Amino acid sequence: MTRLNSGEIAPKTGEYNVVASNGRVIGTVHVKKGDRMPPTQSSNNHFEIGE
Repeated sequence: MTRLNSGEIAPKTGEYNVVASNGRVIGTVHVKKGDRMPPTQSSNNHFEIGE
């Protein structure tokens, strides 16, 4: 599982889960390889994509 924060570069194109600080998936975003990850509603949130 790849974990990314807002502003980091996406390593591959795909659907990334938006994960809250409690580990719950709260949404998804589609990001293309090489694009920056979008902002989240909370600085404690992050993105995950399966390998």
